[in-house]
Amino acid sequence: MRSNKVRLNNGCTIPVIGFGTYSAENDRETTEQAIHMALEMGYRHFDTAKIYGSEPAVGNALQEAIHVGMIQREDVFVTSKLWGSDHHDPVSALKQSLKNLGMEYIDLYLVHWPVSLKSRVTYPVPQEDDFEHFDLEQVWCGMEKCVEMGLCRSIGVSNFSCKKIEQLLDFACIPPAVNQVEMHPMWRQRKLRKLCGDYGIHISAYSPLGGPGNLWGSTAVVNNPLIQSIALKHKATPAQVRKNKIHLNSNALSKAPS
Repeated sequence: MRSNKVRLNNGCTIPVIGFGTYSAENDRETTEQAIHMALEMGYRHFDTAKIYGSEPAVGNALQEAIHVGMIQREDVFVTSKLWGSDHHDPVSALKQSLKNLGMEYIDLYLVHWPVSLKSRVTYPVPQEDDFEHFDLEQVWCGMEKCVEMGLCRSIGVSNFSCKKIEQLLDFACIPPAVNQVEMHPMWRQRKLRKLCGDYGIHISAYSPLGGPGNLWGSTAVVNNPLIQSIALKHKATPAQVRKNKIHLNSNALSKAPS
């Protein structure tokens, strides 16, 4: 499998197909094995986050592949994310992620959610009293510093609505390169895609199959009768049908197997 690339608004390129490493079940060894298999299949974009707990596994697997000469660092695109309890200091949070990954830089750093959380809050679902005031301008200033310091090549957001994107663009010196959101046939995000397209913000789709295996996911996409009928007609799987519906103005993240 060879993944095509699209160019972001800052000139960097991102592979159209990425490998997501969130799983509520997988341990480090399983995740590393999955990454090695993904590399052999041709994946070159790996998506992780502090809150996933997969940064060490991603970093170790990629370092092993580099060590044996399978890839070079510039061959892969690595994404990680700023968790809500770290909004007060994105630079320090990214430095810790880089330490976890064993890397000097990552290719893309995203604000994971447009909500700030108290420091004790981890995962999966915060309670009402866990939230703090979300100062988007202050958070984004810290994200821009990450670029200026060479800690990441691109910055972006995740799970941002049209309203949040417009608020961000009012003051951003470096506009977001990416907005990573859940997107699939059951949730097409038409309005958001239009707005992001107008501003040159790339859409990255997570849970393109509807998120089976996630804490909140379902099998509604792969079990959709229309998608199944198209798959049957073309002697393909529902997942292959979804993959071939990805347009060049977006990319999709497949999930590490459980």
